[in-house]
Amino acid sequence: MSIKVILADDHDVVREGIRRIITRKAKDIDIIGEASTGKEVFSIARQRPADLYLLDISMPELNGIETTYRLTRKYPKSKVIILSMHDDKKFVEKALQCGAKGYLLKSHASDEVISAIREVYGGNYYLSAQISNFVVKNFIHSTRQKPPKKNQNELSTREKEIVQLITEGFNNREIASRLKISVHTIHAHRNNIMSKLNIHRQADLIRYAYKEGLAQL
Repeated sequence: MSIKVILADDHDVVREGIRRIITRKAKDIDIIGEASTGKEVFSIARQRPADLYLLDISMPELNGIETTYRLTRKYPKSKVIILSMHDDKKFVEKALQCGAKGYLLKSHASDEVISAIREVYGGNYYLSAQISNFVVKNFIHSTRQKPPKKNQNELSTREKEIVQLITEGFNNREIASRLKISVHTIHAHRNNIMSKLNIHRQADLIRYAYKEGLAQL
């Protein structure tokens, strides 16, 4: 029985390269769908749920980390590997916090992607060699022993999605259209986001989004 994988990256050339590697070298792995945004991942998953999702961290509309968070709660048995150009500690921690089981650097994806998929599908974690072992040995251990307290100012899933769209340059009407809610509701969300974060200018909100990994430069 093959490992069913959905591959998501907003760059066609990246998806094509990874697909070719897997098709050529791994007969036990079957790419059943490809997407360029997090929202497309869910559209495919509703029709054909995968065993494993290979997700770019910086997709438009819904980034890889937020997609991971939603996937692992909607489909608890699914496994996620994040694809990223960044080996920054903050990105790795956020990905694992949100449910990812693997973090693969794009610079080494051609060498490691097949091993990563097999390891994660088998119930293990997989991190590219350049990423420090603190993620598994310290971070995962500490969060299991002592769950982090919920921050009262933490943004909701919907608010994070809106912040990402704002950062990507969409106005209120465009965001409302994409999320299929009213412009009035978007105004309310924006006011609540600003209040929670004690931010008063859109420029500061955009800086916050980059700092927290909600959007990529």
